Amino acid sequence: MTTEKTYADLTEKKVYTFNEIDESLTYSYAHYLNWLFDERVELIKGKIFKMSPAPSRAHQEVFGTIFRRMGNFLENKLCKIYGAPFDVRFPTKSKADKDVFTVLQPDICVVCDLSKLDDKGCIGAPDLVVEILSPGNNKKELLNKYKVYEEFGVKEYWVVSQSDQSILIYTLDIEGKFQPSKIFTLSEKITSSVLPGFVLDLDDVFEGL
Repeated sequence: MTTEKTYADLTEKKVYTFNEIDESLTYSYAHYLNWLFDERVELIKGKIFKMSPAPSRAHQEVFGTIFRRMGNFLENKLCKIYGAPFDVRFPTKSKADKDVFTVLQPDICVVCDLSKLDDKGCIGAPDLVVEILSPGNNKKELLNKYKVYEEFGVKEYWVVSQSDQSILIYTLDIEGKFQPSKIFTLSEKITSSVLPGFVLDLDDVFEGL
């Protein structure tokens, strides 16, 4: 099969509506940069995944609490914290836009290797990623993103469930495989191997939901 049958080579074409996109094709970050429609999308190995509509109030409250707690902890420290929308590109070989086929927008990410940061976002794995599950996208977060984060070496991946008011932490082991923590829930506190000294009280995270 020739590449033309699976790969859209219109990297310079501006696209203004999502309906112009052929979801059966494979796309790169070079295409992604020219998509000017309102819908938010991510790329996983060149395939398009539409993100959920505007996050719910509960999602935003959980996001805000975790982001503030981590952000305050990281003041005057080397690592930097970013919240969605923020492009994280995962290159397999070349870092050129046309050669990058996986682009995600984690809810929260912490980057300690500042050489990975550029004007477009982050290129390479963040040290820590937080995804807050919303109804309808749990499968994507738990399967597709899990595989990407593990493959590219994200050291710590937090999965936050609004409905269960719980957090599960996957930590990368020496063999490059994620190992799950116990499920943390209300009245418990969690720490991070990536951020020594950081403590998060889950009662604060889910207060008022």
